[in-house]
Amino acid sequence: MIDVRDLVVSYGTATALDHVTLTVRRGEMVALLGPNGAGKSTLANTLAGLLRPASGTVEIEGRLALIPEGRQLFPDLSVADNLALGSWRCGWRSGERDPSYVYDLLPRLAELAGRRAGVLSGGEQQMVAFGRAMMSRPSVLVVDELSLGLAPNVTADLAGHLAELNRSQGLTVLLIEQNARLAFDLCGRAYVLESGRSVAEGECAELAEDPRVAGAYLGGAIT
Repeated sequence: MIDVRDLVVSYGTATALDHVTLTVRRGEMVALLGPNGAGKSTLANTLAGLLRPASGTVEIEGRLALIPEGRQLFPDLSVADNLALGSWRCGWRSGERDPSYVYDLLPRLAELAGRRAGVLSGGEQQMVAFGRAMMSRPSVLVVDELSLGLAPNVTADLAGHLAELNRSQGLTVLLIEQNARLAFDLCGRAYVLESGRSVAEGECAELAEDPRVAGAYLGGAIT
């Protein structure tokens, strides 16, 4: 459902992505790993249509939603209003902004609906960002740093929701993460970006045994 071929994205004279190729098939959960500055968020923003490639192709089948790095909520708006903005393109004019679907997925958001997003904890804000993305009923979800700044138990809870959506609804997921252990636990395949280039790809179980990947991202091979 995501097919990226020889993608080049530049900021002025600086090349952020250098001939990157990546595929995510229907119903898959695929991880994208890499250090800060590798180009992971640039790829996410290009998939979402926020950046225009210098060359290469991006093909997406179905409706894509992005959970951006850092959540990027409107802090002075309520949780309910932040969620409503997630459905703007698909239902703003038709009035289809009912958050019941998202409240069923994430019941805690119903309890927080009237609170301002800016006063919530980091985990609650990430849950709002998750819910806002799901308001558009996506078939493809790109998650940019699910675990960033969150306690392990909060991360595990959100990861559980993501895995359940993949199992029960066939949601296709590209998970961009620095936490390689989390990514490998959730996903079947992974790509590794460094300095804007794809340096490794394959099944997560195989990459976990690759000394280069394990040494850089796992502190040694998984046993």
